[in-house]
Amino acid sequence: MSYKSRIVGAVEIGTSKVTVLVGEIAGSSLNVIGLGEFPSLGVVKGVVVDARAAGEATHRAIVAAEQSAGVRLQQAYLAQSGSHIDGFYHEAAVNVSGLEGRVGQYDIDTVYSLAKSKALPPGRCVVHFLRRPYYLDNTLSPSPEDIRGNRLSVGVWHVHGDQNRIADGVHIIRNFNLPLTELVLSGLAGGNILTTPEERQHGVLVIDIGAGTTDYAYYRHGRAYLAGVVPVGGAHLTNDLSLGLRITEGQAEKMKTLYGRATIAAKDRAEVVWLNGDMGIGDRRFPRMTVEQITTARVAEIFDVVRKKLGALYTPEETLAGVVLAGGSVALPGIEDAAARIFGVTARVGAPRLEVAEKLRHPTYSTALGLLYQGFSQQLENAATTPRTFGSRIKGLLDRLATV
Repeated sequence: MSYKSRIVGAVEIGTSKVTVLVGEIAGSSLNVIGLGEFPSLGVVKGVVVDARAAGEATHRAIVAAEQSAGVRLQQAYLAQSGSHIDGFYHEAAVNVSGLEGRVGQYDIDTVYSLAKSKALPPGRCVVHFLRRPYYLDNTLSPSPEDIRGNRLSVGVWHVHGDQNRIADGVHIIRNFNLPLTELVLSGLAGGNILTTPEERQHGVLVIDIGAGTTDYAYYRHGRAYLAGVVPVGGAHLTNDLSLGLRITEGQAEKMKTLYGRATIAAKDRAEVVWLNGDMGIGDRRFPRMTVEQITTARVAEIFDVVRKKLGALYTPEETLAGVVLAGGSVALPGIEDAAARIFGVTARVGAPRLEVAEKLRHPTYSTALGLLYQGFSQQLENAATTPRTFGSRIKGLLDRLATV
């Protein structure tokens, strides 16, 4: 390990499991050197409902990750998700005040500050400000400085969450005496590692279907235009099967894994599948089409909800790079076709833009890998003294949450 290397942890406290990755950042290289996982406890739809149980599960995952890597974490990045996450759009405009009518840095700083200035409801705090491109006299102007014009405008998507819920996650990390560097929305973390700059420029939608929530991030003109969370995920497919077939949650999870689909493939209503497969006493059979209909309907609902969240902002014509899928539920056969049908563009299962072990290329690790990549990108950007692509330093936020 070189003198300047840093050991960074990516922590994702999910509904079904806690995932911790360990990365070594040295100069211009990032190596993933450790992995720790533990079944999640005290978390419902991405929200901590039992801090002690969730803390214990998280600490076990951190210890396992450190033991796997043979090093201690020096800092951590924490994924943010959950049903409490919400967002709104606010736009501002100013008259250009620069000499000869040219946009100056003062104009840029002023309009951006105004776009961020809308007050939040009580008990809420900002997780991210997602700035969209600048417009000068209603014309797209990604870099407006020193360009002649009259009116400069910009819009910002404010991602915010419940202050107490965010504080719960922060305190879990702090209780482990681990410095927390940044909070990153899960959808943005996944988008950062699963898409290329060219795809984000052409327009791309990233959808991560976890156990309890679905995270999404929509990019256009190279920037994240909108990101959020839908409180429905893969566990809801399992629950639907349990209720529809009148079987236990464990049995339903098995049926989902073996026979669930995101598009109906069964041709014959008489075709059956067996609950246990041994055809013995207590075994039961079900029409295969019924299983597929249940899972297909829920997947379509998830995609429909995401599309409605995007509203008029989303158009296939502005999403030329299509839809990128991640999360455990993308293992369902036919899920690319289901997404393509709802969104009217091509769809694919995402793969990380990092050289990692084959296991870590599974879509369930996209968020954690994205967190590590965020830390890596920050080090490169800090070295070059250039602005960061997304995310926000959270020192002020952490200071406020320390009193919650």
